[in-house]
Amino acid sequence: MNITAGMKWSVVLALLCFSSFTLPQKKIYSGNNGAVSFISDAPLEVIKAQSGELKSAIDTEDRSFLFTVSVNSFHGFNSGLQREHFNENYLETVKYPKASFVGKFIEDINFSRDGTYDVRAKGILDVHGVKQERIIKGIMRVNGSEIRIESDFSVALEDHNIKIPRVVYQKISPQIDVTMIATLELLQ
Repeated sequence: MNITAGMKWSVVLALLCFSSFTLPQKKIYSGNNGAVSFISDAPLEVIKAQSGELKSAIDTEDRSFLFTVSVNSFHGFNSGLQREHFNENYLETVKYPKASFVGKFIEDINFSRDGTYDVRAKGILDVHGVKQERIIKGIMRVNGSEIRIESDFSVALEDHNIKIPRVVYQKISPQIDVTMIATLELLQ
């Protein structure tokens, strides 16, 4: 059977049209003003700080995500001096300006169906220039063109090579509790 060039293109076009209906549509969600807070609950002092500058993105096709925050955007410490020590001595924000979590959601999520999902995010948590593979649990709420993610997790300072001088060891917890809330909107 002799197939003409016109027939070949007809077959290619038919396959492309058919495949566009069967392949999942790529959707990107993005957010620029998520919230991250942390608490250090040590025997002699409780330190709390927060940032409203969490940036986030989710690609629904491959379930990948990115969360990043400028470390020097945290505020609310017990004093200005405490914030200065946080940025200069412990997190060294000039050298390591951002913290991030990049990876993929483990569960299959139907992003086209509204609902609340328990999710596990597997990826690389980069704090203070030290990358650690982590699985972090959270709750994802899909509502039309919006996704909201909430998570509570802990970060061990020693896992990220954050050294605490012995003189303030009773004032800074070796385990920091983190809360993250991000609202992302579908990019058009």
